[in-house]
Amino acid sequence: MDLIVSFAEGFMNLFTVGADTFVSWVSGIVPKVLLLLIAMNTLIALVGQNKINKFAKMSAKNPLLRYMIVPFLGAFMLGNPMALSLGRFMPERVKPSYYASASYFCHTSSGVFPHINPGEVFIFLGIANGITTLGLSYMPLAVRYMLVGLVCNFLSGWATDFTTKMVMKQQGIELSNELKEA
Repeated sequence: MDLIVSFAEGFMNLFTVGADTFVSWVSGIVPKVLLLLIAMNTLIALVGQNKINKFAKMSAKNPLLRYMIVPFLGAFMLGNPMALSLGRFMPERVKPSYYASASYFCHTSSGVFPHINPGEVFIFLGIANGITTLGLSYMPLAVRYMLVGLVCNFLSGWATDFTTKMVMKQQGIELSNELKEA
């Protein structure tokens, strides 16, 4: 009987923990993402959709802009996961590559720009704590990590471009290289 009671209490506790997590999201990350969406759409309205689309077309044609500069600007200004939303300005063919690059950048910049991905800062801080315990500065590590991340962003985007082309060929489809005007 005690085993059944323990199982029932544990089962209900699972939902209690889930509900607590959900409430923390509703009071934490959901309003933040909502406000970032509002800010981004406001900025787009102020700058103008046509100018944003022109910049996106220019960026989509240049791999350095597409896989290094735009993901960096998105991550720095909007943070994770909002940096990924800038992919909406890319043509369908490069969206997977942009996503790969932007995702990678959001994970490699925590040491220099902790606001980009605050959920991962604790990992970097654990490493940084060990370095500062030795009396060393953690900033060289953070900068190197970010620079390696920039190179890996480009390589990640390029590799995803290659994979996208292979999948298109295999599936017999062609994704558009033209930006759809919103």
